[in-house]
Amino acid sequence: MVLGFQRKQDVPVGQFKWLTVVSPEEPDGVELLLEPNDNPAASAFQQAIFQQGIAAASFFVADIQAEFARMTGRGVRFTMEPTSMGPTTVAVFDDTCGNLIQLVQG
Repeated sequence: MVLGFQRKQDVPVGQFKWLTVVSPEEPDGVELLLEPNDNPAASAFQQAIFQQGIAAASFFVADIQAEFARMTGRGVRFTMEPTSMGPTTVAVFDDTCGNLIQLVQG
């Protein structure tokens, strides 16, 4: 996977799947659930926050410059390169599924 996650759960649930991904460094750690997007209310919300430039999720990283370089090398398109915001540095990328995802180094 482009972002570096690995698939953990892939369970059919009716017409959809229960799909989770994890960090390869912590396969028994936190699982990120990827939700289907066929609910009209959820879709309208997703589109509105994307258009306003609001990230749907944030991930804290130890070295944002290294993550930026690694991810751009894998074809990830950033809408905001690492930018200092006082005590933190923030970068934002498009996940290609209609979401903006934020990286934060504090």
